[in-house]
Amino acid sequence: MNLLRDAWVYLNDPYNWTRDRGILELLGEHLRISASAVLVALVVALPVGMLLGHTGRGGGFTVALSNVSRAVPTLALLTVFAVTPIGFGPTATTIALAVFAVPPILTNTYVGFRSVDRDVVEASRAMGMTGRQVVLRAELPLATPLVMTGIRTATVQVVATAALAALVAGGGLGGIITLAFAQQDYGVVLAGAFLVALLAVLSEAALALLARLVTPGRRFAFPAFGMRTASGAPPSAAARPR
Repeated sequence: MNLLRDAWVYLNDPYNWTRDRGILELLGEHLRISASAVLVALVVALPVGMLLGHTGRGGGFTVALSNVSRAVPTLALLTVFAVTPIGFGPTATTIALAVFAVPPILTNTYVGFRSVDRDVVEASRAMGMTGRQVVLRAELPLATPLVMTGIRTATVQVVATAALAALVAGGGLGGIITLAFAQQDYGVVLAGAFLVALLAVLSEAALALLARLVTPGRRFAFPAFGMRTASGAPPSAAARPR
């Protein structure tokens, strides 16, 4: 109970939020590191996943790359970067977290595109769409739920793991935990862990809401492509009076 009380006291002290290197400043650093890492991962993984999913090639490569990437610990990458020109700091942390975020985005994008009904693709081509139009106007909207799931998974993992940035002078909320451990102030350690966990939960909730907003046809049918309504019935059946 003493730990919970100490954590509560720490979090309710306004000075701990507003002082130099306080919670607000470290929170800003944590968000910048996490957002940069996810953005880099999106730039790398999303186009590759879309291309491989559209062409149907490289499935084995995608799975193998994802498995290998997930097997590499982020802390190990940070240690390797420390003895390279990359060195310590936010850049090393961003690169390591981006590597960590690529597998779920790449895998889910590939699976999402491969899960699109081939009849939809053929119908789009029969309507005169170019390959680019098929990808952006037919496949991507239908693959969006799985793509967003990959982005959500990667973001939550990055936000939670970004606490390691403090070990290589990268900043972020992990600085609270690292300093408190050195001072054996375990109530503050608990407070720092709570802040990181809360930020991860809020990131998940925000992206879940975003996924609902950007997913087309979540409630309505698209009869031209033979899609179903939210109840699972064909559009014509859903429209018929009972």
